[in-house]
Amino acid sequence: MNETEYKFDATKTVDGYGAIDIVTNFYTPRVIAEGRVPTDENFRDQVRMEQGPRKGLTPEEYIEKMDRAGIERSLLIATRCGDRRLSTSTEIPYEYIYEACQAYPHRYSGLAGINPLLGISGLKELDKAVHEYGFVGAHLYPHWFGQSPDAAIYYPYYARCAELGIPIMMQVGHCLIYRADNRLATVARPMALDRIAIDFPELTIIGIHLGYPWTEEMISVATKHRNVFMCGDAYAPKHWGASAVHFANTYGQDKFLFGTDWWVIDPERAMKEIHEFDMRPVSKRKLLRDNAIKVFNLPE
Repeated sequence: MNETEYKFDATKTVDGYGAIDIVTNFYTPRVIAEGRVPTDENFRDQVRMEQGPRKGLTPEEYIEKMDRAGIERSLLIATRCGDRRLSTSTEIPYEYIYEACQAYPHRYSGLAGINPLLGISGLKELDKAVHEYGFVGAHLYPHWFGQSPDAAIYYPYYARCAELGIPIMMQVGHCLIYRADNRLATVARPMALDRIAIDFPELTIIGIHLGYPWTEEMISVATKHRNVFMCGDAYAPKHWGASAVHFANTYGQDKFLFGTDWWVIDPERAMKEIHEFDMRPVSKRKLLRDNAIKVFNLPE
């Protein structure tokens, strides 16, 4: 793509502005060929993933999908899934995400995956991701490390994110069987964020995956704490549930962000279903764009 092709044309969208997807897995043919995807075919069948994308999309091909969906920017995750000394664990190097963001700065921003087992070296890598690579946030999968989000092992990373002035998102709610040879336990209920928010009032925390099946619990924590937000990703919008949609449309309109967790949810489907909601225009814009700009300090 050239300079004109990767710039987003908001005039072609339903509402005249582009959405921001804050949860996007970077599954390219290269990443798949190197065995860096943490799920197996059984998982992909379970979430009814289409066959074509299973081979991966290049950064350019995914931008084409974003354009069709009306998404201006996607936050790409340098995922870290478990103890990298184990054969069932995977990670996407920060450098892979940095390359895509450098090539298409108007369309992609990076999120630094957290592996708390790396100790001080992991903190130094996080510093580099933010200061040198321009990453806008951090990402944590607690179930891959077998400990609740409020466990002590994560606290140095929460402190460093607060110091760096970046938000951290983490999966809360249950987890599926991502691969048959490594069955992970559910360790992250949304209420665990309550303790973190108290201990780190300067830290912006985002509970992703709706907190399902404890969505009401996620809403309660986001309502209690000014520094806690939630994201409607990993579930198609029509399955978010009435309470989540009501929260996003009314009293929680400043606390709810949009994401897909691609591959899990296709952005074209997600955007179509959101446009079918009976939402207030101001609430819809906050959900799809404005809240992400504020939370991640993104360019307008």
